[in-house]
Amino acid sequence: MILEVSRLELAYGHTRAVKGIDLAVAAGQVVCLIGANGAGKTSILRGISGLLRSCRGVIRFDGRDISHLPAHEIAAAGIVQVPEGRQVFASLSVAENLRLGAFLVPHGAELTRRLGAVLGRFPVLAKKLGVAAGLLSGGEQQMVALGRALMAEPRVLLLDEPSMGLAPMLVEQIFSIIADLKREGRTILLVEQNAEAALEIADYAYVLESGRVSLSGPAAEIAHDPAVIGAYLGRR
Repeated sequence: MILEVSRLELAYGHTRAVKGIDLAVAAGQVVCLIGANGAGKTSILRGISGLLRSCRGVIRFDGRDISHLPAHEIAAAGIVQVPEGRQVFASLSVAENLRLGAFLVPHGAELTRRLGAVLGRFPVLAKKLGVAAGLLSGGEQQMVALGRALMAEPRVLLLDEPSMGLAPMLVEQIFSIIADLKREGRTILLVEQNAEAALEIADYAYVLESGRVSLSGPAAEIAHDPAVIGAYLGRR
């Protein structure tokens, strides 16, 4: 497993958000976390990326304990998060936002190659490199956020609610992009309120309730579990 989480506990002050969870992600897999608001999904991503310090437990990346590393070292090691709500730098241009994703890459041919690869994936951004990211549509901002993460060429990509707040047509486009990344063999840990779409694209799934894993297994099996269907898929 490229990413392993054991007995992880996370808290905000005295409030425990994650209560001793175990999960694993194999290289090349898409693994999704589903659950109601407040179940602990985003907290888990923040814990893995170093934005939220764990109270207890171990996070291993490629066999290395990264539980107590600062966020910038975890990102440099190859785990990159696309945050909930996109969080682009609104006053900076699209080009500047994208280049920030490759802050460890010296200027030159490698940076040009990475930028070209991202613009090839998101051609609409090629026409807006000089535009302030805050002036883009929600879907375009999500492309900037994804592109910024891909500029780092991460080994593990953490996606937090990539379809949140987008029109249905754009949601379909975002999941098409995730499907492309999966076909390329990218390793992705996905948090998504659109449980049906997440389970359709994922290899493996964890269902969270109140900071604990209530169910886990191959995504295709989880999608047919009666409890999951009733609670998260809106069908019987």
